[in-house]
Amino acid sequence: MDASYFLISLLNGLSVGLLLFMLASGLTLIFSMMGVLNFAHASFYMLGAYVAYTITQAVGFWWGLLIAPPVVGVLGALFERFALRRVHKFGHVPELLITFGLSYIILELVQLVWGRQALNFLPPESLRGPLFTIVDLPDSLSIAWGDKPPVCASVAGAICTNFPAFRAFGMGVAVLMLIALWLVLTRTRLGLVITAALTHPEAVESLGHNVPRVFMLVFGGGTALAALAGVIGGALRVTEPSMALAVGAVVFAVIVIGGMGSLAGAFVASVGLGVIESFAVGSDRSIADGLKAIGMAVTPETFGYAVWSVKISQIAAILPFLLLVLILIFRPKGLFGTREG
Repeated sequence: MDASYFLISLLNGLSVGLLLFMLASGLTLIFSMMGVLNFAHASFYMLGAYVAYTITQAVGFWWGLLIAPPVVGVLGALFERFALRRVHKFGHVPELLITFGLSYIILELVQLVWGRQALNFLPPESLRGPLFTIVDLPDSLSIAWGDKPPVCASVAGAICTNFPAFRAFGMGVAVLMLIALWLVLTRTRLGLVITAALTHPEAVESLGHNVPRVFMLVFGGGTALAALAGVIGGALRVTEPSMALAVGAVVFAVIVIGGMGSLAGAFVASVGLGVIESFAVGSDRSIADGLKAIGMAVTPETFGYAVWSVKISQIAAILPFLLLVLILIFRPKGLFGTREG
């Protein structure tokens, strides 16, 4: 494996993982505080992208990034107040069903308002080019800021790979969001009330705090985080009605692998899955090659040899769910969870 391939795969994996964490953090927050598995969470992610696109068309991308998350957060809070709260007392099954139904309602509304075709949601002009270029020469590896330097064309055997500025921007937003979320939950009065309402709601209410309002705030905040991920993901990838379906199952795998309700687990699982997927997609090795690397030889006489000869890149999409199954078998509470999924 050459150094430039390793570095760019690692960076791409980190960017995918941090985008996943932006989405998973909101779902984890909602579950840890309310015990609600929000099946419509990925739909709020999609809605964030579409709302940001509409705002961007009118006043520019930066206003879309700033306004779309709180707009979707308010919609999420209203859903909690007037719908989810009414079925909360009946248990988890009605909660799952009402959020499942909401996901289909959002999908149909999106298709009615914006259509079924992908939208041309582009990053801002200032972030459309490469941030830096990884220059892999026969005798050295270096990084050049901006687009490919002249040496890429003048030196035989040079491998030059751009890293997009907007991808790096998305990584920065995810890190800032993680820091802000940690500070709010651990260093502010609001965070202390939210944390206490999880384990001792009666005590919090006796101190004069409105626990249902706290839960509404948490649900709205979680959906706003999903919308923030949608703004970044919509401009980075593609904004279309199927974008919720593309990430919905993966984000649930993330929170189960990391541990239900654990933000630290969601972060580790998101980044880990992102890096694993990035290296797997770019791999030209087979499963048999991987087994051989750990001392398990597979020959044409081995039963099911055709399966072992499948390339790792062909099964990259199912790796998160394979890890999910293994976690549920060997560690049901997840990597950092305190309760079993």
